[in-house]
Amino acid sequence: MNSDICYLNREALFCAETEDYRIPAEPEENQEVALRFRTAREDADRILYRECGSELALEMVKTSCDAYFDYYECRIRTGKKQIRYYFEIKKGSGSCIYNRLGVQDEALTDFAFCITPGFHTPEWAKGAVMYQIYVDRFCNGDSSNDVETGEYIYIGQPVQGVKNWEKPLEALDVGYFYGGDLKGVWEKLDYLQGLGVEVIYFNPIFVSPSNHKYDCQDYEHIEPHYGVIVKDGGRLLDGLKNPDGGETDRREENKRATRYITRVTDRENLDASDAFFARFVEEVHRRGMRVILDGVFNHCGSFNKWLDREGVYEGAEGYEPGAYVSEESPYHTFFKFHKDEPENWPYNGSYDGWWGHDTLPKLNYEESPKLQEYILNIARKWVSPPYSVDGWRLDVAADLGHSGEFNHYFWQQFRKAVKEANPEALILAEHYGDPNSWLQGNEWDSVMNYDAFMEPVTWFLTGMEKHSDEYDGHLYGDGEGFFRAMYYHMSRMQMPSVMVAMNELSNHDHSRFLTRTNQTVGRIATMGAEAASEGIRYGVFREAVMIQMTWPGAPTLYYGDEAGLCGWTDPDNRRTYPWGHEDLELLEFHRYMCGMHNGLPVLRRGSVPPLLAGRQLLAYGRMMGRYMAAVLINNRDSERDVELPVWLLGVQPDEPLVRIMLTTESGYNVGLAKVEVRHGSAILKMPPVSSMLMITHADEFYSAAALDHQIGEI
Repeated sequence: MNSDICYLNREALFCAETEDYRIPAEPEENQEVALRFRTAREDADRILYRECGSELALEMVKTSCDAYFDYYECRIRTGKKQIRYYFEIKKGSGSCIYNRLGVQDEALTDFAFCITPGFHTPEWAKGAVMYQIYVDRFCNGDSSNDVETGEYIYIGQPVQGVKNWEKPLEALDVGYFYGGDLKGVWEKLDYLQGLGVEVIYFNPIFVSPSNHKYDCQDYEHIEPHYGVIVKDGGRLLDGLKNPDGGETDRREENKRATRYITRVTDRENLDASDAFFARFVEEVHRRGMRVILDGVFNHCGSFNKWLDREGVYEGAEGYEPGAYVSEESPYHTFFKFHKDEPENWPYNGSYDGWWGHDTLPKLNYEESPKLQEYILNIARKWVSPPYSVDGWRLDVAADLGHSGEFNHYFWQQFRKAVKEANPEALILAEHYGDPNSWLQGNEWDSVMNYDAFMEPVTWFLTGMEKHSDEYDGHLYGDGEGFFRAMYYHMSRMQMPSVMVAMNELSNHDHSRFLTRTNQTVGRIATMGAEAASEGIRYGVFREAVMIQMTWPGAPTLYYGDEAGLCGWTDPDNRRTYPWGHEDLELLEFHRYMCGMHNGLPVLRRGSVPPLLAGRQLLAYGRMMGRYMAAVLINNRDSERDVELPVWLLGVQPDEPLVRIMLTTESGYNVGLAKVEVRHGSAILKMPPVSSMLMITHADEFYSAAALDHQIGEI
C-alpha cells in the first residue's frame, strides 16, 4: 500500500447501516437503495462501492458538503439475494477499506455491510425500553392463588409458600414461592408506565412447578397461581414418606397432592387464568405498551402433561396418559427413550434429559413431526387474538434439537408461523456466541445482547464477569477494548437486529449489576446475601445506565435494578421487589434516563461513531439527520479534563451543544448547561466516576423557559 494514504484523515471516514447512510435502511426485494459515505472535506480522491464476491465497483458521486465533511452517494438495486458490500477510499496512489469495523487496510468480507432484502424488525421494538419481570418476586396482587406450603413435592422436597415478602432467599430456592402474580403486575402498570417502560418481558408464565418456570408443565395455559383459581380444594402434603426423597415417593406423593392437581389441571382454573391474561394484555395495549413471553421449547419439565413423570395427570380428568406412564401415550415420540421396549413401561425413566437432568426432559423434535407442529401451534396461539402478545423470547434457542441443521430448519418454520399470525411480533433468542447464522432474516429477529452489550459494559466499568465469578484487571477500564468488543460483536448482527437487541445490565441468570460494582468475586453460597450490598458504587451504576440508555438497541431493565436491588447470580438475583423500600433517588434517575431515551429519536435510531477511548475513559456519539448526541464516561476516581472531538459528529462551529444529564459518584444533575466548543472540540471538566449526555437542537426538546432560565455555562 502506498504511503499517500497516510495523509488521508481516517478519523473522518464514516458509514453505517442506519437511515442516514442507507435509504431505505431495510430495503425490500427489487428496490432502489441510496448508499452514502462520509469523508473529511476535500480529502479523498475517489470513493468506490464494492460488493463481496464480485468485480463490481461503482464510482460514488460527491453530493453535498458542510464545514467538516464531504458526502458521497451511489445507488444500487436489490434483488432476492443478500448483498454484502464495503467501500474503497482512494487518495493519490494509496487506498484503504471501510467496513463495519471501520477503516481497514484490506477487505475482510466477514465484516462487510449487509442488505438482506425484505428483512425487517418491528418498528415499535427499535430502541424500545423493556422491563423484565420475574413474576413470583415482583408483586403479590392476589393472595388466594399463592402456592401453599406442602402443596406438592418439587425436586424431592415439599414446596414452601413464603408469607414474609422480605424473607432472604435460600441458596436453593426453586421450590420457594413468594406469591407474585399477574394481578400484582396489573396493579403496578401505572408505576411501569411512569418509569417509561414500553414493553413488559415476562419470564415464563405457563403452568410449571418451579418459581422460575423454565420447566414447563403445560404450554397451552397460563399458570393459575399467576392467574385465577376458581375451583380449589384438596389436600396438602405433610412431607415425604421416605426422608431421602426417592423417585417412587416423589411420584406417589404428588399423585396424592389433590389441591395442586385441582389448581393446575382443572379446566375452569386454566380457562379463567387464560381469560385473565387476555384482559391483562388488552389493558397493556390500551396504555400503548407491549408484552413479550418467554418460550422454553428445547426442554420441558418432568411435571409436563406429555410425560407426567410426577403423576399429576394420571388421575386427572380429560388428559391422555403421559409417555412416562404408557408406551401407547400419544406423546411417546415427543421424548427420546433409550429403552424403548414394551417391558420398560409403565414408568420408563430412560428418556433424554437436558444436560442430563431427568427433571428437564429434552424434547425429541427430529423424530416427531407431531411435536414440531404442536409447538408451532403454541407459537401461533399466544401471538394471536384474544391474547395478541407482541413477541417471544426463546430460551437457549440454539439448543433446541440435536443438530444445528435441524435447529435452523425449525426456527425458520417458527418465524413463518409467528409472522403469519402476527407480522409485528418480535422474535428474540437467548444465545451465547456468534449469532450471525441465526440472524439472516429468516429465523430470529435478534438476541439477548450479552456479547455486544452486557459483557463489554461490565468489563469496562467493573472488571467483573457477568456472574460475578471472575475479575479481570486488564479489561477493567480498557476503553479501546470496549469499542473493539462492541463493534466486533455488533458486526455479527445485521443492523435491523442491532436496533432491537435486548440490552440488559442484569437478569435472572446473572448477578445484579449493582453488586458487580463492588468488584467482589462470589456467590450467595460462599459470601452470604449481605455481602452482595457491601462496597457497591452507585456512581458506576449510573454510568452503566447512561450507556444502556444511549447505546443502540432496546434498553431492558431487570425488575428492581431501578430501585437499588443487589444480588449475586442465580438464585440471589431473584430477590423480591422492595416495595416501600426503594432507593428513591436511583428510581427518579431511571425515570429521567428513560424519558431522555424515549424523547430523543437520535438515541433510538441514530448511528454510533466512537469519539474517544482511553484508560477509564470512553466517549461515543449518536447521529440522525441534523440531530447529534454525545456521551462521555470518566470511570476514573479523579477529575479529568477532556477535549471531546464533537466535529466527528458533524457539530458545526456555530451549533449550540447542551448538556442535559451529568451523573457523579454522589448523584446526578439534570440542569441544562451550554457546552463550550472550540475548534470542533467540547472542552469539559469531568468529575470522578461521572458520565455526561449532550445534545444539539435542545430547543426542540426543552421549552424556551427551561433553556432561558435553567441553562448555564459549563
